[in-house]
Amino acid sequence: MEANDAELVSRCRKGDREAWEFIVRQHHHRIYNLAYRFTGRFDEAEDLTQEVFLKVYRTLDAYRSETGALGSWMIRVARNHVIDHYRKHKTERAQTDPLGEEDATPAKLPSPARSLEQRELSERIHRALLKISEDLREAVILRDLEEMTYEEIAEIMKVPLGTVKSRINRGRMELARMLKRA
Repeated sequence: MEANDAELVSRCRKGDREAWEFIVRQHHHRIYNLAYRFTGRFDEAEDLTQEVFLKVYRTLDAYRSETGALGSWMIRVARNHVIDHYRKHKTERAQTDPLGEEDATPAKLPSPARSLEQRELSERIHRALLKISEDLREAVILRDLEEMTYEEIAEIMKVPLGTVKSRINRGRMELARMLKRA
C-alpha cells in the first residue's frame, strides 16, 4: 500500500478536484488497457473506462487503504465492471468481428509487411482469448498483457496464489492449442 493513496482518497472525498484528476491520470492507461484487452474495441474500451471511473468516484467510501493499494482496488472494480459488461453483451460480441480494430498501443514497425503480420497475429490472439473461459482469460490478460505479479492477480481475483498460477498455465495452454489450429 502506498501511504499517498489514503491521503488522495481523503482529499477526493472532500471534493478536491486536483486529487481526483491525479488519480485518473495515474490509473487511466491501465484501466483502459484492461477494458481494451477484454473487448478488443477502442470505443467500447473508452466507454467502459469512463464508466469505471464514475463507479470508482461514487464508491470511494468503500476503499480501505489497510486492505491494499488504491490501484489494485481500482483494477478490481474495473475487472468486475468489464466482466459484467461482457456477460450482458455476450451474444452481440459473438456476432461482432474485431478485424477492423487496430492495436491499443500501435508499435512503430519497420515495414508494411511486418505491420500486417503483427496485426494478423494480434487479431488471432484476441479471437483465441475470447474463446477461452472468463477465469482463464482474465488471469492470462492480467499476467501476460498487464504484466501484473501473481500476488497482485490473486488479490484482484480473490483466489489463492496456486489457483492463479494454474489458471495462467491452463489459459496459455488453451491459447497455444487454438493458435496452432488456426
